[in-house]
Amino acid sequence: MFKKIVFILLLIALAVALYFNPNFETITAGIAILLFGMVLLEEGFQAFTRGPLQNFLKKATNKVYKSITAGAFVTALIQSSSLVSIITISFISAGLISLAGGIGLIFGANIGSTTTAWLVAGFGLKIKISALAMPMIIFGLIFSFQKSGTLKGLGNILAGLGFFFLGIFFMKEGFDVFSQHIDLTQYAVSGFLGVLLYTFIGIIITIVLQSSAASLVLVLTALSAGQIEYENALALAIGANIGTTITAILGSLKSNIAGKRLAGAHLIFNIITGLIALIFIYPLATFVNFLSDLVHIAPTDYTLKLALFHTIFNVIGVLIMIPFIQKLESFLLKFFNEKNSKDINDPKYLNEAVLKYPDATISALVKETKFLYKNAVFEIVSHAVNIHREDIISNLKIKKIIKKSTKNFNVDIDNLYYKKFKLIYGEILRYATTAQNDLKLSKKQNNSITDIKIANRKMVEIIKDARELNKNLTRSFTLENKDLLNEYNSFRKKLTQVLRVIYLFRTEEKSKKYAEKLDNLKKKAKENIRQSNKSIDKLIRKNLISAEMASSLFNDNTNVNDMIKKLIEVAELLYGNKDSLFDNEEL
Repeated sequence: MFKKIVFILLLIALAVALYFNPNFETITAGIAILLFGMVLLEEGFQAFTRGPLQNFLKKATNKVYKSITAGAFVTALIQSSSLVSIITISFISAGLISLAGGIGLIFGANIGSTTTAWLVAGFGLKIKISALAMPMIIFGLIFSFQKSGTLKGLGNILAGLGFFFLGIFFMKEGFDVFSQHIDLTQYAVSGFLGVLLYTFIGIIITIVLQSSAASLVLVLTALSAGQIEYENALALAIGANIGTTITAILGSLKSNIAGKRLAGAHLIFNIITGLIALIFIYPLATFVNFLSDLVHIAPTDYTLKLALFHTIFNVIGVLIMIPFIQKLESFLLKFFNEKNSKDINDPKYLNEAVLKYPDATISALVKETKFLYKNAVFEIVSHAVNIHREDIISNLKIKKIIKKSTKNFNVDIDNLYYKKFKLIYGEILRYATTAQNDLKLSKKQNNSITDIKIANRKMVEIIKDARELNKNLTRSFTLENKDLLNEYNSFRKKLTQVLRVIYLFRTEEKSKKYAEKLDNLKKKAKENIRQSNKSIDKLIRKNLISAEMASSLFNDNTNVNDMIKKLIEVAELLYGNKDSLFDNEEL
């Protein structure tokens, strides 16, 4: 409600300003065209982020210097720090990159975003840019109507650049006309009071425009037209940097925990950088003059000097923050903690942020499925046969485990299923189906998600078989039939052995050794059906078990061997070296 009221008031204020001052129309039209161009640019580059760019960002975050460099390079290339932020949030949410790596990307994006000022000051304000903008818009719109996703993306990029340059042209023209009627320099405020005042104005402008790049372009065009003093322009640039954190905070309010942490890092970095720039604004300005002389920037070329100032204080901010990235990560992890209510029955990796990109979606689905398999399925199957998980992963011999595990757990499999499995299973299927319907997936990526669905369905079948086995096993404890109990202990031994090998397969470095064991166990499961049936037939002939007991044993023999095969198949699918989705996943 508050946002709506503020929005309506801003619209009314804009309408009044345009009515009483028509000369203001050209400037505001230029801002609107520039912002529209930035939207098209971001949409255009979205088409090229599903592949090499994502892989580059994933691989470039294992070292701080690499993540900062990658963030700067990509942002400078695509001219959109917000797109880099979206990709980063998606990758952190899916566990593809660490929070520290994401923070490095955001720090780098701040440096990369300074190229906008260089582009405008060194190019956009030096030539008649509208002559270049028009062909870009024309060819961009032609390409954007094509069926090919690549051509559409290229069209949006061209059109976006065209509108971006056209917006600069209109803003410059607007200030030139505006200066004939009103001289804004008469409102210049010198000294540190002026610095504080114009920093605040820069913050407000950025909050209104929701873009620090647009704010900076506005400042540069006004400075080029002589409508603001150089010293005040420096303060406005600092304010724009601080103001962009407000937009990041507003954008993170409905975001997941990864988005909030990243917005927190952005806020801390920009405020610290802004404070440093404010405190040392005059020494920095002197340093800019010194560098300008070295690189032969004219003393009166204030737009290029502003671009240089903007770059310098962002680079200094990054250099100061680099030693504290690990501490910043620890602070953000503690401050933005996962909700205590998020227990084992809640998804750990699935959230709306991961649905932005196929790689992030697949990674999150794999991790969530592994979590479900390691925790819910492992617990349900072990409890179904009255074995503690601690015993399974221990070094105790399986015969000893079976011998000492004589107590009936009286476990409610249905309750465990609803409490620890069903919700996450449903979310995995929902996200998998959404990804296949809404995302542009390659054939390999689509097959990967299908594999995830298959793995989850097999886990459901395993739990159903475990429920039936547990019922009959519980009954065997009460019947006091030694021969019947021996058969069920045999079933328990087989499942315990399989669970232990699977645990070693997914945790030990020498996984090939245990992969071979699993393959042998899977083959034995097929052979065991015939062998076990013979032993049951023998018990029937000797009248050692009743017909009802025999019926249960026959059914459970089939169930146990099915469970073994499916447990191994899911383990192979999730942890094996198949040419599938797991090329995207660090195993």
